[in-house]
Amino acid sequence: MHEQNPGNALIVHYPVVAKLPYHLQEALCREGQAVSTEDGVSLFTVGDACHTFVMVTGGAIRVAKSSGSGREIELYRVLPGDSCILTVSCLLGNARYPANGNAEGELTGVSISKALFDEMIAESPAFREFVFAFFAERLTLLMALIEQVAFQRLDARLASVLVRNGPVIHKTHQMLADELGSVREVISRLLKEFESQALVQLDRGWIRVLDPGGLKQIAIPFGDQGH
Repeated sequence: MHEQNPGNALIVHYPVVAKLPYHLQEALCREGQAVSTEDGVSLFTVGDACHTFVMVTGGAIRVAKSSGSGREIELYRVLPGDSCILTVSCLLGNARYPANGNAEGELTGVSISKALFDEMIAESPAFREFVFAFFAERLTLLMALIEQVAFQRLDARLASVLVRNGPVIHKTHQMLADELGSVREVISRLLKEFESQALVQLDRGWIRVLDPGGLKQIAIPFGDQGH
């Protein structure tokens, strides 16, 4: 639901608004649309065009990516004072949303048009710095999430390969990397972690499985127990 006249909470959560040139502050007050949405309401879905930038003052926006099988991973949550980096990316690049966004809790905020967002980016160094600094920070967190998910999947796949080929695997780290579609450095790091947990014993050109049960437990979350 959209209502006129953005609330005073905006300046509390987004102090950068006070640094806008006066004519942009006037435009924000005149054109900004107050947003009030119930928990769980879909705000955007994959493929939607992006026309507005929402400044959240209450509740949150949960941004997630779904797979064809129905599995879902949360990318991030937009809290009061935050900026949605997918929205920023879509507005600046004239692209469509690559993920879904849903209201979490009773969402409140202020929505501004793409035209006003572009004007604020172009004419306010303070607003531009706020948007891009938050973009960089959130992108770093997303990269960490991608790394975590990728390593967790590779961790499980490697454990499965070791169980299937044990108790002694006559393969180099590079051979395992090629088999798993990874790189030697990553495989070596994971094997060292397994060794530190007394799951395997490493030597040049071969790997001995010491605890197949422990390796199976690592593979279980991804539906592969090494059978």
